[in-house]
Amino acid sequence: MQIQGFTCNPFQTNCYVCHDEGEAVLIDPSCSTPEECAQVERYIADRELTVRRLLLTHGHIDHIFGCAHFARAFGMGFLMHREDQVFIEQADELAKMFGEPIETPPEPEGFLNEEDRVHFGNASLAVLHTPGHSPGSISFYDAASQAVISGDVLFQGSIGRTDLWRGDLPELMRSIFEKIVSLGDTVHVYPGHGPVTTIGEERRTNPFLLFPS
Repeated sequence: MQIQGFTCNPFQTNCYVCHDEGEAVLIDPSCSTPEECAQVERYIADRELTVRRLLLTHGHIDHIFGCAHFARAFGMGFLMHREDQVFIEQADELAKMFGEPIETPPEPEGFLNEEDRVHFGNASLAVLHTPGHSPGSISFYDAASQAVISGDVLFQGSIGRTDLWRGDLPELMRSIFEKIVSLGDTVHVYPGHGPVTTIGEERRTNPFLLFPS
């Protein structure tokens, strides 16, 4: 599986195209301008990829700016965890709070739970329920390529915020140690913000993992 990231919108949120054998999934459509959307679409078109699924790690506003655009472009809705559906329902109000325009995202096409799998090409992403940053945060793990798309759970040198509505620090730390760190030091972490890192690097240097709250 190959993973290509795009950093979008004023919040500098990462959007990922994961692909294998000509098939792809799009994770976290953070694109907030036509130019950002076009950059992702060009990547997909240039490689003649068939998009099989549209996925969300969670429903916070900075991760869903492009939901309506890509749902329309690819003729399908997004899959997410049910616990974060409320953020989709309140997207217009939340966007106003941050002073950022958003095209109202459609209702989710379906919901993902722990131990579900998303298949495309020869790749298979395992769904990990990793709440704490939000109640419905999920991460996507590909054992074959030793990669996890972690959303806003774990970053290089930091962790996801828990001061937002329905955030929970003890729950986030449990998610990190039980679901992410346990994957092993060699696994690459593709976060919702910032650069790619590894679990081993974060175990050695991330202050939140060295001195957990």
